Amino acid sequence: MKAQKLKKKNKLFGIIPLILCILTFLTGCVQYDVGVNFAGAHKGEIVQKIKLGERLKSFSNETVDEWLKSIESRAKNLEGKVQKVSEQELIVTIPFNNGKELEEKYNKFFNPIEKQKTQNVANQDGDLPELKSELKLQQGNFLFWIRNHLIYDLDLRSLSLTSPNSNITIDPGSLLQLEFRLNTPAVARTIIKGENDLTPEIQAKGKQLVWELQPGKINHLEAIFWLPSPLGIGAFLIVLFVLAGRFVKYQILTNPAKAKPAKIAQT
Repeated sequence: MKAQKLKKKNKLFGIIPLILCILTFLTGCVQYDVGVNFAGAHKGEIVQKIKLGERLKSFSNETVDEWLKSIESRAKNLEGKVQKVSEQELIVTIPFNNGKELEEKYNKFFNPIEKQKTQNVANQDGDLPELKSELKLQQGNFLFWIRNHLIYDLDLRSLSLTSPNSNITIDPGSLLQLEFRLNTPAVARTIIKGENDLTPEIQAKGKQLVWELQPGKINHLEAIFWLPSPLGIGAFLIVLFVLAGRFVKYQILTNPAKAKPAKIAQT
């Protein structure tokens, strides 16, 4: 066992120069923009924009291609579509029809089934990195309005690259540019409660919030926004229509006092 651990450490020591080389030549090599767009209370889409730097694409073409194919496969399994803008840029769109479906599709995309096997191995070997992503959407119906409370926890501490003897630490923020966007038809407000909470940039008059995610750290973000309830508004219109029909029936058609007097024919 000691020999195996020593062998792993030696391999990791051999990777350190490579990581430093990547850090030197591939600064800002990955731009990952994740967005949740709400078109209404029960409709929207998850949009992901991935842009790779030219140097990264040429540095390890086979590895990058496998990663992009994995993204395409996961998107199609969730009824999504993939648009290739170029060899370096990809746009993934995954639709959802309600809050529960948003949670399921988002969490399945970032926590695929094949990843669970990796996590089981990671529990046995603490040297392997593990990413945790969990999105929740709590919805409350208040007659004509639906209160949406979005909560997102993303643990990116495993992206902090540290050598086995902890003498060398590499800032992953220089390699990755990660953003999370929330777009809603109504104004959204953020909630800041703890030290891991991120403060977003407010755009589009409060209808778009943009969080810059921090690699190597725990990221927590929350937002609240209200959207019209189609069910509540529809029920109100039905009740209004029924009441109007009853008024016409009982107050006008069946009320002799309000009926127009018949004309007397002249002889």
